[in-house]
Amino acid sequence: MNILKRPISLKDAPHLYCPGCGHGIIHRIVAEVIDELGIREKTIAVAPVGCAVFAYDYFNFDVTEAPHGRPPAVATGIKRVLPDRFVFTYQGDGDLAAIGTAETVHAANRGENITIIFVNNANYGMTGGQMAPTTLIGQKTTTTPAGRDVKRDGFPMDVCALLSSLPGVSYLERVAVNSPKNIIQTKRAIKKAFENQINGKGFSLVEVLSQCPVDWGMTPKDAIAWVENTFMKTFPLKVYKDI
Repeated sequence: MNILKRPISLKDAPHLYCPGCGHGIIHRIVAEVIDELGIREKTIAVAPVGCAVFAYDYFNFDVTEAPHGRPPAVATGIKRVLPDRFVFTYQGDGDLAAIGTAETVHAANRGENITIIFVNNANYGMTGGQMAPTTLIGQKTTTTPAGRDVKRDGFPMDVCALLSSLPGVSYLERVAVNSPKNIIQTKRAIKKAFENQINGKGFSLVEVLSQCPVDWGMTPKDAIAWVENTFMKTFPLKVYKDI
């Protein structure tokens, strides 16, 4: 892989993501892995509502859109009808862990042979920075201006921990894109999750902690530090399941 060249699986198009956002980095990683595995012509991605919806503007392979929270259900249908295709979803925390909780849990519990890339930036990024299921305790958002209150809003949802008890799950890992070291590990995790599907091992999910400087009200530099010093204390980076 020539790091100075654009991956074939990534279109030559300017990203519309906010300055400092991690989505562009994750897109590049996904595209590199697909090129390295030689599966571009067999790949079908599923994108939902939210920042992740822009995926079909940037990925240079088939991408279909699903209703908010429903990508695992759509991916399940595609994979069952076209089992020789490589199918993955690209979802944010508001989509996957809120309106899409049931679809995520049941696809995992059935052991569907699909892969999920779960981008966690602790808020609803596209619609104005509202509280999401993964918003941290005390974190300020547009709907929690005084900070998330456990008594009112409950606790942050740990998706990897939640899914780890399900026997249908093959692989769960949480990674981040806030440093070169973590970016390298993110690529390793995504490649492993993709290879699991190719090898018929069942359901895999990689959670990626991502910067959201604009909605966090931070500079890109401060957002990177916040991921390391605050975000990871609630959502530590580790492998939750690997069968």
